[in-house]
Amino acid sequence: VEFYKELCKAFPIISIEDGVADEQASFEVFFRAEHARLYRTLCMVVGSREEAEEIAQDAFLRLWERWNRVSSMEAPTAYLFQVAMNVFRSRYRSTMRAMRRTLAQRPDEDAFAAIEDRDVVVRLLKGLTTQQRAAVVLTNLVGYSSEEAGRLLKMPPGTVRALSTRARAAMKETAGERP
Repeated sequence: VEFYKELCKAFPIISIEDGVADEQASFEVFFRAEHARLYRTLCMVVGSREEAEEIAQDAFLRLWERWNRVSSMEAPTAYLFQVAMNVFRSRYRSTMRAMRRTLAQRPDEDAFAAIEDRDVVVRLLKGLTTQQRAAVVLTNLVGYSSEEAGRLLKMPPGTVRALSTRARAAMKETAGERP
């Protein structure tokens, strides 16, 4: 409706004798007859009322620019819907290109950060006793349960849990507040 008001302000009907005025009047009749249906259809296709209104406005503007040719078509409504879908597809493709460019410009992961993290872990593990290191590696890094780690280390599961707890506390103290 806003588009129609703006269109009427921009192109007022001057006189009935003028052939342009007749074309504008016939476009106005066509607009009033088809706007609501096109808008509802676009709302369902696009999923956004604002976007549907913008696409409808673009489609009607393109039709108005070619109205002398479109008005003589056998099915101007079908052409309107075709134009609207072309506008939608064009916007969709533009959005997808912009998203791809944005995602492609993502900064690469810092290769040295992984090396530094690994170095920190190795240094922290070196500060543990052999049993603590074995318990924490098997339970926290490899993912074994305390029962499985106990069988591998030939010690009770409670001892494995205690060693892992002490090892994590020692590493946390050594590392400070670093994760």
